[in-house]
Amino acid sequence: MKCDWVQQNILFYVYNELEDDARYEVEQHLGRCPQCATELKSARAFHTSMSQHPVVEPSPNLLTSSRMRLQEALETTAQGGFFHRLIFEPRIWLRQVRMAPAMAAVIFIVGFGGGIGATYNFMASRATSSGVALVEPGSTQSPVEASAITGIRSVTQDPSTNQVSIKYDTISTQEAQGSMNDQRIQQLLLFAARNNYNSGVRMDSVDVLTQAPNDTRVREVLMYSLQNDTNPGVRMKALDGLSGFVRQDPQVRDAVLQALVSDSTDAVRLQALRLVEPMKADSKVHAVLIRLAKTDQNASLRSQARTMLEQMPELD
Repeated sequence: MKCDWVQQNILFYVYNELEDDARYEVEQHLGRCPQCATELKSARAFHTSMSQHPVVEPSPNLLTSSRMRLQEALETTAQGGFFHRLIFEPRIWLRQVRMAPAMAAVIFIVGFGGGIGATYNFMASRATSSGVALVEPGSTQSPVEASAITGIRSVTQDPSTNQVSIKYDTISTQEAQGSMNDQRIQQLLLFAARNNYNSGVRMDSVDVLTQAPNDTRVREVLMYSLQNDTNPGVRMKALDGLSGFVRQDPQVRDAVLQALVSDSTDAVRLQALRLVEPMKADSKVHAVLIRLAKTDQNASLRSQARTMLEQMPELD
């Protein structure tokens, strides 16, 4: 990984906005590159300095006017000018900010106002055009549309009541509470499992969803997580939720077989192998077992696949 890419993503790293795999690569690079480690230290110092100042809630008029002024400036500023460097070359102006506190204040105010204003206008227009309703906790209104949600902050479940509590962001952070039978709760869990950048939230969401795998939408999300999530812990949770449907649902069985063949984590593959063992006489499962027994690089998987094949009764 090159220093340029790492330094361009330092701010995303500081604000926990990187995907798990990218974050891992950045951390590995920082451990062996003193120059990039110095950039990280400077970015964190800047972040700490800014976080010490109180945050004042801007008025709607300020948000709107800031957005308009920013849009006008972007349209009239020549390519390669100040705003181009501000947006597309953060590591350059960060060095300048360290030497110019006044510039830091201007960038923060304009960026904050413009960004929030853009979000406000965008979300308002989406809500008006599509009839989106932001549902407050305990409300009997229709569930919030996933298109209106910007992120899921946390998913928790009370073991004594099985009530699920989900904090999510629209323009501001909101919270919904209810049982797994609540349509709002199901919708938010499905959104969190597929879209949230925080692997811990995805883990919690999938963990709760495994309690209702009979729902077709839940099963589809669990299969999606098994095949696409970057966190092996989330994929293991998804396997647990799908375990009861490997025999009866061909799509689930195919998803588990795909994980068995191609997943990057041996623990996930071993769990998938255990799930398909009762169906080893199935033609697809049998073909995968033969492939594993002959060519797989994992000795334990090869051995277990051979054992399963040997235990199969011979056909007349």
